[in-house]
Amino acid sequence: VAGQLKDVTLQQVVTAGVGFIHEGMLDSNWDAVTQLFRDGSLSVLVCPFDLCWRVKESSHLVVIMGTETYDGRERRYVDYPISDLLHMMGKASRQAIDSSGRCVILCHTPKKEHLKKLLYDPLPIESHLDHYLHDHFNSEIVTKTIGSMQDAVDYITWTFFYRRLSKNPNYYNVQGTSNEHLSEHLSEMVETILGDLEESKCCQMNDEGDVSPLNLGMIAAYYYVQYTTIELIASSVTAKTKTRGVMEILSAASEFASLPVRRGEEKNLRILGRKLKYQLPETSQYNDSNSKALILLQCHFSRTTLSTDLRIDQKKIISEGINLIQAIVDVISSNGWLKPALAAMELSQMVVQGLWNKDNILLQIPHFTKEIIERCENHDGEEPIESVFDILSLEDDVRNDLLRLPEHKMADVAVFCNSYPNIDVGFKVQDADDVTAGDPVEVIITLERDIDEEDMDEDELNQLGIVSAPLYPKEKRENCWLVIGDTKNNTLYSLKRVSLQRTQKVKLEFMAPEEAGDYNLTLFCMSDSYLDCDQEYQVPLSVAVADSDSGEDDNDESSSGED
Repeated sequence: VAGQLKDVTLQQVVTAGVGFIHEGMLDSNWDAVTQLFRDGSLSVLVCPFDLCWRVKESSHLVVIMGTETYDGRERRYVDYPISDLLHMMGKASRQAIDSSGRCVILCHTPKKEHLKKLLYDPLPIESHLDHYLHDHFNSEIVTKTIGSMQDAVDYITWTFFYRRLSKNPNYYNVQGTSNEHLSEHLSEMVETILGDLEESKCCQMNDEGDVSPLNLGMIAAYYYVQYTTIELIASSVTAKTKTRGVMEILSAASEFASLPVRRGEEKNLRILGRKLKYQLPETSQYNDSNSKALILLQCHFSRTTLSTDLRIDQKKIISEGINLIQAIVDVISSNGWLKPALAAMELSQMVVQGLWNKDNILLQIPHFTKEIIERCENHDGEEPIESVFDILSLEDDVRNDLLRLPEHKMADVAVFCNSYPNIDVGFKVQDADDVTAGDPVEVIITLERDIDEEDMDEDELNQLGIVSAPLYPKEKRENCWLVIGDTKNNTLYSLKRVSLQRTQKVKLEFMAPEEAGDYNLTLFCMSDSYLDCDQEYQVPLSVAVADSDSGEDDNDESSSGED
């Protein structure tokens, strides 16, 4: 079994009856080590404290080596949560095997009595809902569950938080336990929270206390984004924001504020920061979680080799980044800006494929290196090899000579090339000859994936739309944005995100420009997962003068004739 493990260090210690697990190890190694421990082949299993809730194994003896961990944001050591310590203690005793278990806690001597009191006495469970009520309220306002301040107070009375207010008032800073004190505390809290949401433009409140959702609040609720993040996006993005600006806004999201900064990481982040394509803003600090997110995001695009811990944090950033980018696109589109929206869509492609938008797009193909690309560029064929479709069109012997990859890697290349979207786009403007200024315009768009269904079995057809992205940490379904805008004046008229399997018909609606004339709009079909497969089509639109305007003109002419 030890020979099957892919970690050299793990192979050495396993032979001595000792195993270790950590968050960054391969799933195969994790499963093998834990299975060996369950079978009794390993006597000792070493595990970081922050994985205590993930580990399912138990034993007769549990040793907790220390009760502190380093917090890089505060630059000090902090105690383990008591709930974590209790859970680790609970791992001592194997069900149906041991009649008792033993746990040894090694700690600093002055903390011994304090820990004994916390561990031996009953631990009250308190609610932390008051720390997260902003986002709860925003979601309930959007779904119309909360329509007034009184509704918000009633909502709280159905929670565990409300039950604990009177039981432990000091913990929640309540002045007393009477109904009057509780009502006053709840009213003040609800007023503060709704005021914060109104200030962030997630909702609006009238003088009578009625609450209604706004566009930013709807976007935050739809994408499960914190209200502070939506407020940041709305206040930071401008009509001139480019890809770098969107990337900095993304990394500043509140969702990344919980990224740990471990002991010694500040030095590593500073070294990585010197090699970034875009340097950090002058106000950035290397012990800040959001600065760390920006560094790791750029390292992802540059495909920089990272330590295990940093790689774990990078996976979290990449996984949550797509959802946040979609929220950014919606905020930008609500402002009617075209170019920043396209930049955000391009950033989504970069995050999924782990490439800069200026890199050679062939690098997104699995196992492609700079040497392979150089051979492709130097290939003396009828057509230059510049895209994924060019790789597909090569003869098998020519392709094998250029790539020089073993069979299992060639299989990965084939999966990517077959997944790469080849979509035929058609469109038609409804009643194109009868478009007047300020009136709604409908554009019917047909999308059809160019595939040969006869050569594909049922499993391959079911796999359509699943993105081939080796550097993206989880499975992703392919989507595309359909955008209609005017590139000359940076105006976005309509946007819709769709998921395409084989064929689909989509209707885009927007209001015609207020001024009559001929317009040359552009239809964009933007992938959210692949680089260099976007399509653009010109959409000519002739806008006539509105009827009301022409009627007023006729009246003016008749009155001038009478004079």
